Amino acid sequence: MSAVPGRALHYVFKIGDRGHNAFFFRSILGMQVLRHEEFKEGCNAECNGPYNNRWSKTMVGYGPESSHFVIELTYNYGVKSYELGNDFGGLTIRSSGVLARAAEHDYPLNKEGDLNVLSSPDGYKFYIIDEEEAEGNDPVKQVALNVTNLDASRKYWQELLQMEPLEENGDKNSLVLRYDGQNGKQAALCLRKINEPLNRAQAYGRIAFAVPGSVQEPLHKAVKAAGGTILKPLITLDTPGKATVSVLILADPDGHEICFVDEEGFGELSQVEPDGEKRLDKYIAKDPFQSEAYGNVGDKKKEKDNSAEEDDVESKAEEH
Repeated sequence: MSAVPGRALHYVFKIGDRGHNAFFFRSILGMQVLRHEEFKEGCNAECNGPYNNRWSKTMVGYGPESSHFVIELTYNYGVKSYELGNDFGGLTIRSSGVLARAAEHDYPLNKEGDLNVLSSPDGYKFYIIDEEEAEGNDPVKQVALNVTNLDASRKYWQELLQMEPLEENGDKNSLVLRYDGQNGKQAALCLRKINEPLNRAQAYGRIAFAVPGSVQEPLHKAVKAAGGTILKPLITLDTPGKATVSVLILADPDGHEICFVDEEGFGELSQVEPDGEKRLDKYIAKDPFQSEAYGNVGDKKKEKDNSAEEDDVESKAEEH
C-alpha cells in the first residue's frame, strides 16, 4: 500500500457531566463549541461507546475542524462517570492564556516535574506550555497514547498505517508520528511506552484521522492481510441534515481505537455551526441528569429557556 495522505482530526472523550465540561473546555482551556449534535440511539460505529441510548456529541477546539485538531465530547444520558484507565497519555497545548484563566477561576493546577498539568472534570490530562502560539497555528500540539510494546506499536502505526516519524523526537521510550497531509501544522501523535499492563477501563477513547475515500478500502485490506484488528469494517454513517460519511474502525496492538473517515464527506459534515454553543447550553439546561452546580468558580448555572421554540426537538439533531 502506498503512503497514506491523511491528517489527524480529533480524540474522543466520554464525559459524565456536560455542564462542568463545558466550563472547563470553554472558560479554562479557551476552546469554542464548533458543533453540537443530539442522538436518540447509539451509534452504529459505537462513537459513544457500547451504549444504545440517547447521547450527544460536542466538538470543541481552537478553530475549524478543517485546520485544527479538536476534542469530541460524547455524553451518554444518565451515565454520570466512567472508570478511567491508563491508556490516554495526555494532550499538549501551547497557550499563554490557559494558566491565567485557571488561576482566575481557582481551577486546580498540578505539576509533573516542570510540566503544568490541568485535569478535566473526568480526569483527562492536559499539559500546558505557557507560551504564546503563533497566530494562525493550532495551540494543540500533541496527543499522547500509552503503549506497552514500542516496537510493536512502531510496526503498526509507522509501517502498516504509514505514519511518518518525526526526526526531532530523541526519547527512546516514545515515538512521535504524523501524516503528510498535516503539513506540520496539526497535532502529532505521541506513543509513550509504559512499564505496566494497559487498562482501557470504561473511559477509553478513540483517535480519528481523515483520508481520501479512495484510500479506505486499500487500508482495510492491508490491515486485514496483516492480521490487524478491525472493529468495524468500512460502513457509512448518516447524520440527518448533514453529509453521510464512510468510516473504518481499527484497533492497534494495545486496543487503542482508530477511526479513518473519508475526507470528502467529513469536510461537509464538520462545518462549524453558528448556533452550536447555544444548542449545547440549551440541552444542558434541559438535561434531567445535569448536576445543579454548572461549571466551576465564577460560572453560573444557565437558566432554562421554556419558550416553545427552545423546547422543539430539532429533527437534524434528534434522529440518527
